[in-house]
Amino acid sequence: MNDFLIALQFLTRLPVRPRPADAGAPGRAMLWYPAVGLVIGLLLWGMLALAAPLGAQPAAALVLVVWVLVTGALHLDGLSDSADAWLGGQGDRERTLAILKDTHAGAAGVTAIALVLLLKFAALAAGMADPEAATAMVLAAPVVGRLGLLALFANTPYVRPGGLGERLAATLPRDAARWVLIGSWLILLLLLGARVVPVFLVAVLLFLSLRYLMLQRIRGTTGDTAGACVEILEAGVLLACLM
Repeated sequence: MNDFLIALQFLTRLPVRPRPADAGAPGRAMLWYPAVGLVIGLLLWGMLALAAPLGAQPAAALVLVVWVLVTGALHLDGLSDSADAWLGGQGDRERTLAILKDTHAGAAGVTAIALVLLLKFAALAAGMADPEAATAMVLAAPVVGRLGLLALFANTPYVRPGGLGERLAATLPRDAARWVLIGSWLILLLLLGARVVPVFLVAVLLFLSLRYLMLQRIRGTTGDTAGACVEILEAGVLLACLM
């Protein structure tokens, strides 16, 4: 349970206080990332139910506000940094990594955040016409986003030495991670039914494409590119639930 609380504290702004843990705890906590995604999804579902009488667009906006507040815009920051780095890096690995370290947001980063939030808002608003689709969207998207984090760290070299990301990659139990990935998709199958098919296909296509781009440009992943992966997967899943 303490590993779950560590994951919850890291990925959200919820007021939890895990006990002091050993050096391997951050890696083990990654196994709980999909469960944290489900917690986020349940909170979004609660807001969805409360805001539904206001109409599709106000409800979608409120769900998105809760989404950003609960996660503390953690992954949006990674999306912004990654967009700046990919545009400004001009195909060069070292230049891309240097820009990823820069904390200032450029035009590409701000634009990327705006576009992803716009996609999420539009998908949520469209899904409000079908309560079953809307429920599937808010439950599945945060889970799949965190599954992407787990899959990325389990199967992709971490290229920035030092810091928490390197410790996560070094201490992640990879065999257990693969079982968590399989089990999580089976749970999503139970939750989503046939709707899981487009969700799975879109998620796998996006994940493999993003991972390929990371390997081609920087030969691995960083915390920022992992955050970008989460945001893009979430937006893709929201759209897939409309299919």
